[in-house]
Amino acid sequence: MSQITNEGLVAACSCIGAGLALIAGIGPGVGQGIAAGHGAAAVGRNPGARGDITSTMLLGQAVAETTGLYGLVIGLILLFANPMIGRFS
Repeated sequence: MSQITNEGLVAACSCIGAGLALIAGIGPGVGQGIAAGHGAAAVGRNPGARGDITSTMLLGQAVAETTGLYGLVIGLILLFANPMIGRFS
């Protein structure tokens, strides 16, 4: 039976953590879909306010997308630039 090294354990846990961090992309996707649906419904009710509705919706979607991007950045750091590899040897 082979022993698990500290570096191997950190790499395995980093892969699991990266996968969990990328799950953070689900929330912004759902939120942006809901926002786009409500924005389309609002434009359907009041076509004259199309510009205001669209700009407000896009600003809200940009803010919501930052959560997914932060999750992606954390996942990439854990996979490719892991600061913990080599620290526990």
